[in-house]
Amino acid sequence: MNAPSVWSAASVNAVIDQVRPLLAAQRFEEAEAVLMPHLASGTGPITLWRLLAAAIRPQGKLAATRAIQEMIVAQLPGDYSARFDLSETLLLLGDFERGWREYRYRYSLAHTTSMERKVQRPRWNGEPLPGETLLIHDEQGYGDTFQFMRMVPWAKRRSGARVVLEVNAETLSLARRLDGCDDIIVRGDLPPPFHRHCEMMSLPMAMRLTLDDLPGPVPYLHADPERVAYWRQRLDALPRPLVALVWAGRPTHANDANRSLRLDQLAPLALPGITFVSLQKGAAASQAAHAPTGMSLTALGDEIRDFEDTAAILSIVDLLVSVDSSPVHLAGALGCPCWVLLPFVPDWRWLMQRDDTPWYPQARLFRQTRRGDWDGTLATMRDALSRWAGEHTA
Repeated sequence: MNAPSVWSAASVNAVIDQVRPLLAAQRFEEAEAVLMPHLASGTGPITLWRLLAAAIRPQGKLAATRAIQEMIVAQLPGDYSARFDLSETLLLLGDFERGWREYRYRYSLAHTTSMERKVQRPRWNGEPLPGETLLIHDEQGYGDTFQFMRMVPWAKRRSGARVVLEVNAETLSLARRLDGCDDIIVRGDLPPPFHRHCEMMSLPMAMRLTLDDLPGPVPYLHADPERVAYWRQRLDALPRPLVALVWAGRPTHANDANRSLRLDQLAPLALPGITFVSLQKGAAASQAAHAPTGMSLTALGDEIRDFEDTAAILSIVDLLVSVDSSPVHLAGALGCPCWVLLPFVPDWRWLMQRDDTPWYPQARLFRQTRRGDWDGTLATMRDALSRWAGEHTA
């Protein structure tokens, strides 16, 4: 089909109506095939270019995606949604310099309205603040908080300010053992007077974070010794090596369908001589009652009260195997060994085409080599786990 020389609203809508169901069904190659004839000349409605970017990005065509997104931003610089989409592609490609700048446009979008803070003070941009107070506040998921807590001590050193850290209630007790802040409050409480503020995930932009700056000192979070003692006694009778499992993330996450698994899909990991413990929470935790054949699995989900329990368990087990979820970031912050199962095109923080991560030295990444193919990824992990178990069996 040739592209019309002049696009009418009806002709644009006809293409949109054809492509959107394909995208919703994750039939990305078909969506691309529908769109390409209309855009082959290099011109066409911005709406169709957006759809093309949405079709090719999940296929791993990131250079082409970036080019389209940069074109859209150049033509519509006030379109914050386009700038946010570009930021995630830039960060995934490791272009931190521009990626962090564009990432600030994450606010005022439909999916970020609930997390945006209206703060009547200037945002900190990395300048010295001697004698002043800097409020650093979290904003997104628990994993984001664990990942970017590392930068709070850096911000204190850079600013020379009195630093007040505001976090969600679920991570508060762990944050109390973080170096580099003068006061900690829970989100929702009235903060003390402050001169500047910075969202925790705006610290990379303020401090111009590069890949060479990572990981910084690790660990930067620490488990509660009393909880560690409790869980050490609780797990003492289980034969080692101990491998903790998390197979599903938060169901409301935008990419959860691609990142989460079912427990039965982990059947290839059911190797003799390994004792598994489930850290899974939420609806997926019930799957632990039906472990794959041959898998020695102890379900701990109902006993885990909070992230302090999770941190203590991670400090005791020999390894965490998990999909991309908050326990991964907690393990990384604690300096605990972790293997992460990642979809073909993962969240931006995991970068591309590497089996390690600059964020967490103790983590190893197991990526899908084809979109949707967990079987191949788990076969690779099974081989690695078999070798690992041989090295860790007394």
